Amino acid sequence: MKITPNNNEKTFPQDQLLVTKTTTKGIITYANKGFMEIVGMDEDNLVGKPHNIIRHPDMPKIIFKYLWTYLQRGEEIHAYVKNLCADGSYYWVMANVTPSYFNDKVVGYHSARRNPSKKALEVIIPLYKKLLDAEKRGGIAASEKMMDELLKEKGVQYDEFILSF
Repeated sequence: MKITPNNNEKTFPQDQLLVTKTTTKGIITYANKGFMEIVGMDEDNLVGKPHNIIRHPDMPKIIFKYLWTYLQRGEEIHAYVKNLCADGSYYWVMANVTPSYFNDKVVGYHSARRNPSKKALEVIIPLYKKLLDAEKRGGIAASEKMMDELLKEKGVQYDEFILSF
C-alpha cells in the first residue's frame, strides 16, 4: 500500500491513547480503536503488516535507529513521531514504546501514544527538518552526528532530551 503524503494534519483528543503491539520485527499484532480511526485503516489492513507502513517521509531515520537500539537493549523509549494516515494526512504523537516480555524473553513491543505538547513540537519540528536535511546530504551518519552533537551540547542522553519538553 503506497500512501502519498499531503499537508492535512489530523488530531485526536488529549485524553486518548493510540496503542499498537508488534512482534520483535515490527509486525503489527494489535491496534486499538483510536489508532485505527486516526490512521483510517481497519484490522485487516493493519494486523500482520509492518508498522512502518505509516512512516511519514518527514521522519529522520536516526529517530528509528535510536528506537531500535533502546528496544534491542530491552529498554523503553520515548519519541516524537509524525505518522501517515491512509488518506495521506499526518498526525504527531509522543510515543512510549516498551518491550513485552514472556518468561524473561522479549516477545514483542507495546506502543502507547499521546498528543505531543505544542511546546515540544516547536522544538521537534525544526530539529527533525535539520536532521532530515543532514540525512539527505550525508546519510544517516550525518543526522546521527548532528543529533549526538546536540545531546552532547545539552549534556543529556536521547531519552532525557525527549522527556525535557
